[in-house]
Order: sequence, then C-alpha cells, then structure tokens
Amino acid sequence: MATATITPGRFGAYGGRYVPETLMAALEELEHAYAQAQADPAFQAELDDLLHHYVGRPTPLYFAKRLTETLGGAKIYLKREDLLHTGAHKINNALGQGLLAKRMGKQRIIAETGAGQHGVATATVCALLGFDCVIYMGEEDMRRQELNVYRMRLLGAEVRGVNSGSCTLKDAINEAMRDWVTNVRNTHYLLGSVLGAHPYPTMVRDFHRVISKEARAQILEAEGKLPNAIIACVGGGSNAIGAFYEFIPDADVRLVGVEAGGRGTGLGEHAARFMTNGGGLPGVLQGTYSYVLQDDAGQVSLTHSVSAGLDYASVGPEHAALHDSGRATYTSATDTEALEATVTLARTEGILPALESAHAVAEAIKQAPKLSKNDVLLVNVSGRGDKDMGILARELKLQGAKSRD
Repeated sequence: MATATITPGRFGAYGGRYVPETLMAALEELEHAYAQAQADPAFQAELDDLLHHYVGRPTPLYFAKRLTETLGGAKIYLKREDLLHTGAHKINNALGQGLLAKRMGKQRIIAETGAGQHGVATATVCALLGFDCVIYMGEEDMRRQELNVYRMRLLGAEVRGVNSGSCTLKDAINEAMRDWVTNVRNTHYLLGSVLGAHPYPTMVRDFHRVISKEARAQILEAEGKLPNAIIACVGGGSNAIGAFYEFIPDADVRLVGVEAGGRGTGLGEHAARFMTNGGGLPGVLQGTYSYVLQDDAGQVSLTHSVSAGLDYASVGPEHAALHDSGRATYTSATDTEALEATVTLARTEGILPALESAHAVAEAIKQAPKLSKNDVLLVNVSGRGDKDMGILARELKLQGAKSRD
C-alpha cells in the first residue's frame, strides 16, 4: 500500500510543517488551492494537455540492449525522463505548480535550484504562463552549472547567486524562503523537490507520479510482468518518489534509491543521508522533519557530490518513512562510480545521462551481473547530461574513466 500518513502532511513520524508564523497562512492557502485543483477535472485536463503537447509525455521506456549484453545478467530498461522538454523530470512539477499559481492569482514565482534543471524548468513555465521569475542558486552551483544559468537568463528569469554557507542547494533554499516571507502575498514559491513544509512533499510527489504510472503500464506491455527492481537517484527525492510510487503496493518489486557517495565516508565528503556509518539522523531542516546530515552538536553538515542536484543535507520525508519501514532500500554511488557509469552508458547506448541519473545507472551496473537473464531492472534516467559537460570534461581527464567496451 502507499506510504501511511498519521495526519495530513505526515509520513509516519516524518514530514510536518516547521516554518515561521508568517508563512503559515501561505501554506494553508496553498494546501486549500491544491485540494480544490485536484478535485477540478478542468485543472487536470489542462495539465495533461500541456504534459503531452508541450512537455512531451509519455516518455519512452527503452530496453538498453547493448548495456544489458555488456554486463550480462538482468535486462535493463531505461525510463527516459531525459527526453522531456528542458531535459529532466523537473518540468512535471514546475508545470503543475505553475498552473496552480495561476489559479491562485499570483504574479511572481521564486524557486531554488542546485543542478539548474529545476531552475530552467521554472523559468520555462514562467515564460509560458507570463510570470515574473526569480531563481536562487548557490554560487558554487552557478559555477558548476554555468550552461543552465545562461538558459534561465535567456528565458527571462533573474538568477540571484547565494554566497553563504556551502554556496549550494541548502543555501539557495534558505534565500528563497526569506524572499517568500517578505513577498508572500503576490509570490508563489515553486519548490523543486519532495522537501519542505506540508503540502510540498505530497504535492510535488503527485505531480511526478506520472513517471511510475507510465512505467508500470510500459513494462507490463514490454515484458508481461513487473520488474524485479526500480532504481533511481535520490537527492531531495522527487524523481525517485515519482518512479517508485505506483509500485509501492507491489511487494515483489524492490525500490532502490541511490544517494551521492561522494569522495569518502566522512561527514562533509558525501550526501548519503541513509549511509550506515556517517549518515544522517532525524531532524528538522527547512520546514520538514526527516533525515539530516549533522554533526555531534546538531549543526547541519556540509555535503559533497560531483552532481549538484544530489548535493543536499536532507531528504524528502516520504523517503525517510520508506527507509524506516524497509519498503525501499537506499544505497550510494561514489563520484568515480557515477563518472564511470556515464561513460559506460554513453558508449554502449549513445545516451549521456545527467550526473545525478548516472548514480542510478551505476547501481544497475553493480546489480545486473548478479541477476539472471530473466530478471528485469528499471532505471529512471531523470535527466540528460548536456548541463554537466564542463564537469565531465574536467573530471574524466582527472579520473581517467574507461569505457567497458
């Protein structure tokens, strides 16, 4: 069954609404507006029409024949979210929230971004629907994801660099929340993952459920059975919860989330909240109660990942509940493993995944040879790798990544 909620906005012990009093009315307004929109066939019809004709849904489920043959063992299928308009799954949620903001009469949208794909998706939706748009982005991420900064600005968004803390996603979220507190009457905060205060984790998940709805029907058509496992990378966790959700009732389907193992197991060297040693502990960060990487004094830890989109100290509360219940398993891939997986997929299938998605590919590369040829792995390729070419050009030279051919 779906993840149990004790009260609205709770996933077992996790979730909730931990925000300044000045935001409570805005969150209640958003919760009410979303409930109304869910019950309105016209809202869903408009969203479905744009997802099909503008965004490019449904995305294909592709059998990776050469990768499968190279590895031996299980068949590997790729859910191709990288083929969506703007190049990643992020557009599903950005479009849904954009239509909701229009319904609420907002004139301005703000967002945070790490890898830049949510920022690009938000800027795209704002151009489509006619909103003023401000994107907050850590200066370290702006450096790593320069191409996406140019794309956002070309689309008409104002990109505001954040130079506090680690200059990454956590700090961008802090600045976006400060903006929202100041401009709450006319502004909608288009949060990009299954994070933050209720109703965001539920709402963002619902806008991404389409991934697993499509994948479930597609794999049944292709194989006549459900896969042995669904594998997805986990930063905040939006692509993963979207890929997992419709399979949660299917106990025989393993759900595998892959976090950023970074460059080591020490605190500050990775972003693996569920790591057995050196991982996170339950705590409150940026509006929600979930697992948080923190030191002995309870201070939020710095994080590291070669992929900007996985470089975050906490994780969505629904993932925390799935972890504690044992319904989903969370593992990690190192920077080196993700880089090698990128090369392997590029040279066997001609598909260049985002570095975030490459973490999921790396897990499939580990698992497939251990399984039989009758087994099936379904990997969510959440985004494409164009945005990462600067990082890849630098890191692959340093790492000396080799093809598996």
